Amino acid sequence: MKTTRTEIRRATMLRTQFEEDLLNLHNQFYEMGMMVSSAVHKSVRSYIDHDKKLAQEVIDHDVEINDMEVRLEKKSFEMIALQQPVTTDLRTIITIMKASSDLERMGDHAVSVAKSTIRLKGLPRILEVEKEINEMSNYVKKMVDNVLIAYVKTDEKDARMIAKMDERVNDYFQKIYDMTTNTMEKESDTIISGTDYLHVAGYLERVGDYVTNICEWIVYLATGKITELNSNRNENF
Repeated sequence: MKTTRTEIRRATMLRTQFEEDLLNLHNQFYEMGMMVSSAVHKSVRSYIDHDKKLAQEVIDHDVEINDMEVRLEKKSFEMIALQQPVTTDLRTIITIMKASSDLERMGDHAVSVAKSTIRLKGLPRILEVEKEINEMSNYVKKMVDNVLIAYVKTDEKDARMIAKMDERVNDYFQKIYDMTTNTMEKESDTIISGTDYLHVAGYLERVGDYVTNICEWIVYLATGKITELNSNRNENF
């Protein structure tokens, strides 16, 4: 059957619209990632500085991250249903859906850190632990920023390298865990604040795990293969 010019024009228009929608998905996912990166950084800064105003800002802005994830998921399902994409296009949409879910959970952990700030009430502090938490936070933020760039470039090699960075996050967690529990054993008045340090370090460690998840989705996007990049996740907390 001969294809008419009208049908060709219609197919071209549909493809153009699909590519525009896909570009919008890319841009919105990156924007969401930057929002999450900022939330993680601000939440720990608020915790270290006892800045309850900044902590509340993180909590209030989380609704924007949640809304972004819902919009990305809704648009992704819509594009799959209407356009029935295949191969690379389908992998791209699936990657955005799955990775945006990981970003949303990372945002939830930033909120948990911020809520820990709100709960602080002049408890005894362990300054050397706070220093490690701050360094851990900066390292995790670097991972988040790097994974967004790897996503934009669909860079499988970088994704694998970033996933390996999670080993250092686990090392940070273990060091904070050991330092905190040792101090709690010697100084009973640090038990409450020490428990909070362990929670905060645990939240950051989970963010590192979610970054690794996104790395796995980047590898899937590049190769079409589901690959587990980090099987040695921290199980201490």
